[in-house]
Amino acid sequence: MQKDINNGTDKAPSRRSGPYSNTTATLALAKASFRSIMRSPSAVVFTLAFPLIFILVFGFLGGGGTRIDVGITPGSDTNNPIISMLQKTGMIRLVKDKSKDEFNKLLEKGNVDAMIDVHRKVNTAAYSVNVIYTSASRDKGGILKSVLNNLFYDKTLKPTIAEIKESSVKGREYKTIDFILPGQLGFSLLSTGVFGTAFVFLSLRQTLVIKRFFATPVKRSSIVIGEGIARIGFALIGALFIILIGHFFFGFTLVHGVVTVANMLLLAIMGIIVFMGFGFIISGIAKSESMVPPISNIVTLPQFLLSGTFFSIEAFPTWLQPISRALPLTYLNDAMRKVAFEGMGLWDVKFQIMILLIWGIVIYAIAVKVFKWE
Repeated sequence: MQKDINNGTDKAPSRRSGPYSNTTATLALAKASFRSIMRSPSAVVFTLAFPLIFILVFGFLGGGGTRIDVGITPGSDTNNPIISMLQKTGMIRLVKDKSKDEFNKLLEKGNVDAMIDVHRKVNTAAYSVNVIYTSASRDKGGILKSVLNNLFYDKTLKPTIAEIKESSVKGREYKTIDFILPGQLGFSLLSTGVFGTAFVFLSLRQTLVIKRFFATPVKRSSIVIGEGIARIGFALIGALFIILIGHFFFGFTLVHGVVTVANMLLLAIMGIIVFMGFGFIISGIAKSESMVPPISNIVTLPQFLLSGTFFSIEAFPTWLQPISRALPLTYLNDAMRKVAFEGMGLWDVKFQIMILLIWGIVIYAIAVKVFKWE
């Protein structure tokens, strides 16, 4: 305490404080929220543990499926017994209606396992079969060779076969982890955005923490942005961890190295922002914390199961595929895979980004209507 010179009374020293900074308040809220997330077992489990378990399981399993995609060269004779018998095997899916250049690119990327060209020999009843394999799918190429050899020894086909020519193109090997890891990364972002946001804002509202914030100069936007920064930061740490584990332990393909990782993290930011919108909606309509899990599962489970997390949506029944292609996680997973394995840039996946943007606009428009502060 200081003594006032004029009247001899004690006076507390004045504390000078600078002007109030909303940016500082936002960062302080983000820091506090990030610490809270790091101490939450459920956040760590959904963001890191579950995806990592699936990656370890599929990473050790390796391998692929039993379906073989075979492209039919444009101009090939499709009305022949060879094509008919291939269709009847059950494991071969014939891909048509693409140009030769498109097929060559698909072969190099491993998206098509082989390409077949069948032509009738001049002035004979026999056919000439030309098969092009890809080193990106050696296992399936070997299976196809066995299938073709069996067909050629079939008594009903042997008289019609004049010759078979085989060649191969060099392609990038497409491993199981290259499909699984982007899907698990998308699942991690979805869980973090939906469950984390819904629980946090409902809890802040019910415990009157937000109401106490209103007694301070903190703006409402600072609360939302601060929580958003914390969620994005935590999600990016989880995403980077998953990508590095997949790459160094299981050979997850990163075509352009650090550039590919950076593009994947940018996609992760877009994804988490969209998925947080679902969380805002749920926190607005849920009456209690016990209502958050069932409502959140209604949002997350269909996307987890139908968005190509474990299996390509092309393996689903035809009537189900349009539903899969309407879900935002489908486009995030697709963009992640194209960037990681095919080496595409963000501009190359602009269609997927546009769909995510449309979803974001719709979701946040609804969130503004249903979100409650008190």
